[in-house]
Amino acid sequence: MLKLVRIFFWVVVVLTALMQLWQEYQLLQWHKPLNVVLYPVNADAAPVVDTYITSLREHDFEVIAQFFSREAHKYQLPLSRPINLYLGPEIHEVPPAPPAINGHWLDIILWSLKFRWFSWGHQPAVGVPIDIKLYLLYHDPSQHTHLMHSTALHKGRIGRVNLFADQRQHAVNTVIIAHELLHTLSAGDKYDLNTNLPLFPQGYAEPYLQPVYPQQLAEVMAGKVPITPRRARMAKGLEETVIGRPTAREIGWTK
Repeated sequence: MLKLVRIFFWVVVVLTALMQLWQEYQLLQWHKPLNVVLYPVNADAAPVVDTYITSLREHDFEVIAQFFSREAHKYQLPLSRPINLYLGPEIHEVPPAPPAINGHWLDIILWSLKFRWFSWGHQPAVGVPIDIKLYLLYHDPSQHTHLMHSTALHKGRIGRVNLFADQRQHAVNTVIIAHELLHTLSAGDKYDLNTNLPLFPQGYAEPYLQPVYPQQLAEVMAGKVPITPRRARMAKGLEETVIGRPTAREIGWTK
C-alpha cells in the first residue's frame, strides 16, 4: 500500500510539472495577448507613498503596452497588442524579499516557494484571466537614495519590482517594470552583474553601429545606454529602449 502511495505521489508531481511546462510553452506561442496585472504596494508604510499610490491610474502604464506593441511590430508578431496591462488594487503586505545575490541556492529555492505562495494568496481579481502578476513596491524617495534590485520568476510568472514613489521617476519606473515583465517571459539580463554595464553585443540596442559609441538607445534587458566601453547611463524612458534580437528569441518572438 505504501508503495502505491509513493507511486501515486510521484505520478502527480510529474504530471503537474509536465502541465506547467505545457502552459509555459503555450504562453510563449503568442496566440493571444497576455494579461498583466500590476499590484501596487506601499513598501515603506509611508503616507507620501499612500498618496502616490492613490494617484495612480491604469492609463499611467499604457506606455508599457505601447512599447510592447511597437517592438512586436518590428518582429512581425501576429498580434497588434501582445500585452494588456491592468492596475489591480493595492496589496497591504510586502512580498518576501529575495536572498542576497550570492546567497545559498537553498535560500533561493525557499524564497521562490515563499514568493509563489504569497502570490497565490494575494491576487485580487481584475475581471480578466491573469497571466502575469507584478507587485510594484513603491518607496519613499526621501528615505532612499538607491533601491534593491527587482526580481521576477518565470516559474509562476510573478515579479517583485522596486520603484520610487515619485512622479518624476515614473518614466524610469516603466523601464524597470518592462524589464521585470520580460524576466517572467524567460528573458535574461544583458548586463554585467559586477559592473552593471551592458554586455556587448547582446546588451546593446545597436551593436553594429559605426562608430559603436555613443549608443543612442538601450536594450531593455540591459536598461542602460552605453556611452563608452566603461560608461553608460540609465534609459530615461521606454522611448529610449528596444527589445533586441537575443531577447526577442528568448521570449518566442523570433527564431
